[in-house]
Amino acid sequence: MQVAAFYFDGKTSRRHAVSLEVDGDVAHISGDVERMCPIAQLRVSERLNRAARKVTFPDGAYLEIQDGAAFSELLRSTRHRDSLVVRIQQNWRASLIATAALLLVLAVSYLYLLPAAAGLIARTLPASVEQRVGAGTLDFLDDHIFSPTQLPAPRRAAIIARFNALTAPMADAPAYEILFRKSRIGPNALALPSGQIVLTDEIVTLLDDDDAVMGVLAHELGHVHQRHLMRRLIQSSAIGAVATVLFGDVSAVLVNVPTVLLDMKYSRDVEREADDYALAMFQANGISRQKLAYVFEKLENKSENQGGVMPYLSSHPASAERVQRILGAN
Repeated sequence: MQVAAFYFDGKTSRRHAVSLEVDGDVAHISGDVERMCPIAQLRVSERLNRAARKVTFPDGAYLEIQDGAAFSELLRSTRHRDSLVVRIQQNWRASLIATAALLLVLAVSYLYLLPAAAGLIARTLPASVEQRVGAGTLDFLDDHIFSPTQLPAPRRAAIIARFNALTAPMADAPAYEILFRKSRIGPNALALPSGQIVLTDEIVTLLDDDDAVMGVLAHELGHVHQRHLMRRLIQSSAIGAVATVLFGDVSAVLVNVPTVLLDMKYSRDVEREADDYALAMFQANGISRQKLAYVFEKLENKSENQGGVMPYLSSHPASAERVQRILGAN
């Protein structure tokens, strides 16, 4: 069986009219060009609806098939079989199954493998990295959000001394430093990877209860101990890099969408971990868990009175269900 084709030498654009036929395991080209080649050395392009199929020689020369039906029959006679990928592409059911499997793998990686990997990386990072990240973050906050504290020195010293006297609920408690700042965004507290825990004047004044303030500090120490912020930073960086590779030159908003979505889910998880850490610390030191619940009740009440969401609640989600969990934990 002869199949009409055009031959290109791979070096020039000149086209040669030829015929292709197969004798045993050898392909024969005749016409404007004469050559032979074992069929095992030829590479056949995949089937496309609107493009001629190509047969490529080892030296880069190639045939552009003109009679697709005859070529398909020739391939069947030589028992040629497309690769698995090509067969899947040509079968819509197989394509759907492969797409579903890919989405499942991506979802599992996104929800479980990435957080686990971020936790492993965070635990192996040298302390110098956490110190640099913490210092840079605090400098930014001091420039844009915080101002020097106005709490009296004796009040600050009493809070620090009280918390330093408490026993941590887990072994290998990290080193920490309690800092005070006046905030432009109201009652808040946060923990930096470097071990610095920032309390705002506003949250100390709002709570007006040393045990409740201990609850805030214990919660933030849980974040430090579990390296939550570094894990979130690592995850966000990884997602941003993958999004850039996959989607190319897209706007910063689109790139950050998966980061924000994962961060929302991840925040709920780490807040539960930090709550559990604070509860264990309270239990180890004989402090009522009611004081921890009081923190979120007080913030929630202030938020409702102001008709908005308190900054601390926006980054540390509080709800009746969360308070109930704290009070009902064993």
